[in-house]
Amino acid sequence: MAAHIGRRLRKGAATTAVAAAAVAALSASQAPGATVDDQGRQNTGDATSAPDTAADDSATGNSPYYTDLPPLNSPAPSPSAGSGEAGDRSAAEAGIPATVLDAYKKAEAALREKKAGCNLPWQLLAAIGKVESGQARGGRVTADGTTVTPILGPQLDGNGFALIRDTDNGAYDDNRMYDQAVGPMQFIPSTWSWAGRDGNGDGRKDPNNIYDAALAAGHYLCRFDWDLSEPGDLRKAILSYNNSTEYLNTVLSWLEYYRKGTHEIPDGTGALPEDRSDARPGVTPSAPGTTPPARPGTRPGKPSGSRPSPRPSAPGTGSPSAPPTTPPPPTPPTPTDTVHHLEDAGTGTLTAMAGHTFAERISTRAETEAGKAVAKVRIRFTIVGDTDTTFAGGESVATVTTDASGIAVAPALQAGEKTGAFAVQAAVAGRSVKGVPYKVTVTQRVADALTRVGEKELTCVAGGEFAEPVEVKATYGGEAAGKVAVTAKLVTSADDPAENDKGPYFKDAEGKAIRTLTGLRTGPDGQLTLPKLYADGTAGTFLLRLTTAGGATLEVELTVEPAATPSPDPDPSADPDPSTDPSTEPSETPAA
Repeated sequence: MAAHIGRRLRKGAATTAVAAAAVAALSASQAPGATVDDQGRQNTGDATSAPDTAADDSATGNSPYYTDLPPLNSPAPSPSAGSGEAGDRSAAEAGIPATVLDAYKKAEAALREKKAGCNLPWQLLAAIGKVESGQARGGRVTADGTTVTPILGPQLDGNGFALIRDTDNGAYDDNRMYDQAVGPMQFIPSTWSWAGRDGNGDGRKDPNNIYDAALAAGHYLCRFDWDLSEPGDLRKAILSYNNSTEYLNTVLSWLEYYRKGTHEIPDGTGALPEDRSDARPGVTPSAPGTTPPARPGTRPGKPSGSRPSPRPSAPGTGSPSAPPTTPPPPTPPTPTDTVHHLEDAGTGTLTAMAGHTFAERISTRAETEAGKAVAKVRIRFTIVGDTDTTFAGGESVATVTTDASGIAVAPALQAGEKTGAFAVQAAVAGRSVKGVPYKVTVTQRVADALTRVGEKELTCVAGGEFAEPVEVKATYGGEAAGKVAVTAKLVTSADDPAENDKGPYFKDAEGKAIRTLTGLRTGPDGQLTLPKLYADGTAGTFLLRLTTAGGATLEVELTVEPAATPSPDPDPSADPDPSTDPSTEPSETPAA
């Protein structure tokens, strides 16, 4: 025991020094105005620097985490790193298991494509993964990235932790009373329900899979259009994952450590962290990501060190009975506790064209059973259905607190490209009360005007091809109408919309003549250039009609001129030119 304590003390001194150096580097390079205290902790400002995040709105429900700090040695293994027990452990602490590292890097690449402005570094995912689960318990994952055994945090029953009642009927955490953080990135079920992603392409969103969890964590950190290269946004994102200044400092320490370099180690060989934020003297730290063991007489999740209530002695034993205890005063109800139902607060028709922002915003009112407004209640708006429409910032869930009149107004909806109807569900965060579903519809992109670009006449000779392409521009309300469907058809006449069977034509992929094109779309600037036009042997004036979704129409004249008449060949039977006929030339007269 003495050796163990000594090692822990030595490690504590070493890691504190590392934390001081790491956070100092971050402060100098990323956080102007931030300071570092004598314990190596970054001072990120007063309490206002942390987001006002309730536990069930954070990724982890503010669950416990590992507080181990990076080792003093360089992240890159030295030639002697593998010699001896200390060297083996140092290399294991510095390295990241192969599959886990691959998941972090794949998530970074996906976010670089989907949300380039977020500037998410994979090292941030590695730092959070280290603090949350010790890199999936040292990389104990299967070939597809699923943890060998589930990783669960303590049940969030309000005893020493946040109170988050069951939201998934035990589907993820096998607990039907309270929620627990799940998987290598420690998502609580209520957050995973909207933040979950399929990172390994197997068609499932599994919080126990490191590829799924890493991608979900990346999207979670990149919501609200945060730019993680900005110190302020970086701090907000980390604190939204777990709202603790100590958590922020620990993650920043590992982030700086991994930025200096790291190396890949085999799956299952990573060092397991030892120190947890919920540790108490006399309690053995729990296995990574599992519920800490309770002392006899305590319930899972109850703070260690709690004593069981004294039991009264049996009658006639002579042992004194335990003194009566005074029950604690009842906890006053919170505003959320008083909500009986939600009501719509005058929301209008929710319809928008694809790619446009909805003019109407959803308004919901929280009420008691008597119909009285309830302020300071968090309302969660969730987009449900097959749609790519999102709230501002690209997320499918938004949480808004009701104002003094009990009303929460959701952020504006941004229509995607998928058309059709879906729903937005309004519910009370942390309560199962009657919510409000809202029907939302996205219509196809349309144009109300179509004009030709350029004024040059479009002509060619019969049997030739038009040198000038047909270029048009679609607008809606005077603004460029991008991605609008356009149909181009060569018609018989202005009065006869039937397809013409002669005159100009387009060519299909096989080079065959076609006179109707569908599936055309304007570009982002509303402009469209049609494919090259050709002419058969028929001369005359022809009509090209273009129509758009929304009814805009444009007719363009095409002129085909007759082919030039070739000069006739000379008649070989005609009399030859006497001047050139050798038979008319005078013969030479023999010399006398």
